[in-house]
Amino acid sequence: MSPFSADEFRRRAEAHLRDEPGDFSLFGDYRLNTGLQSTIQGMKLRDAAVLIGVVEDDEAHVILTKRQDSLRRHSGQIAFPGGKIDGDEGAELAAIRETEEEIGLGRHFIDVIGPMPQIPVMSGFRITPVLATVRPGFLLKPNPDEVEHVFKVPLSFLMDPLNHEQGEWERGGEIRRFYVMPYEGWRIWGITAGIIRSVYERLYE
Repeated sequence: MSPFSADEFRRRAEAHLRDEPGDFSLFGDYRLNTGLQSTIQGMKLRDAAVLIGVVEDDEAHVILTKRQDSLRRHSGQIAFPGGKIDGDEGAELAAIRETEEEIGLGRHFIDVIGPMPQIPVMSGFRITPVLATVRPGFLLKPNPDEVEHVFKVPLSFLMDPLNHEQGEWERGGEIRRFYVMPYEGWRIWGITAGIIRSVYERLYE
């Protein structure tokens, strides 16, 4: 079995989530920025969830979106489908609901594996990535108010550390480092790239 098939992704994810996976500070952007956790402490954070949906067609792919330029937050960026958690619905239901609303992917195609530990981010959110496999045969209908484009990236590309470039920017006199994963004209970066890197470090490193 290919290490990058949807079935193998599920097997690795289930095993990792069973084994007390460790909190956000050990993975992704937090490995690059050792002072980031102390910077975020004390910030008021809103809970959100995103769906990391792995589709098995000719090979396993991950569903990503390009957000509309008109949105107030993270406009024009590449993102997983997802959004804020309403009330007490929980991360898994929120990720599924937001995915339905944003790209029209019916929940009956989504087989949830489970949530990763929450990741606090500088934009004021505490994001729970929800791992899932997605059965083929769906038709997508992106919400034009939120999503400009939906596309898929091979899981094998995203889980290859050779594709994980690094960039940096300055904020408040401090240098922040981040991951960048260019793919066929798309610039995957920011929290999306950080989450992808976290998945790689947790499941494939």
